[in-house]
Amino acid sequence: MIKNLFILLIITYISYSVIIYSIGTNQIKQEKITTEAAKGFHIWQEKNCQSCHQLYGLGGYMGPDITNIISDSTKGEPYARAFINNGSAKMPNFKLQKEKIDALIAFLKWVDKSGHSRIKKEEVSPVGNYQIEE
Repeated sequence: MIKNLFILLIITYISYSVIIYSIGTNQIKQEKITTEAAKGFHIWQEKNCQSCHQLYGLGGYMGPDITNIISDSTKGEPYARAFINNGSAKMPNFKLQKEKIDALIAFLKWVDKSGHSRIKKEEVSPVGNYQIEE
């Protein structure tokens, strides 16, 4: 009985995973990544940026979520470029060349267009829940 239940759960999990990763991900309307943004993604991984920063709310908690830093009216590209170029008290200065900084900025622009990490205040109801329109 327990063996059959375990096998059923495994089959259900595998089926669900196949559905989510094949059909579910095709629903996202995202522009193709450019060569420059792909280079930025590789630099993001190489420098292990996700250990401190978050994209879409996933990642480390030392640094801020930078999903929408480029379109943020109080920050934007110059702000991101300055931090990448110089570092800060908590963020190391990786001494990146201008081409690598440009690639990282291209990656952040691509991420910025793909979604939002924060819910707008006006979309949150008085009881704390929210509805995202598709």
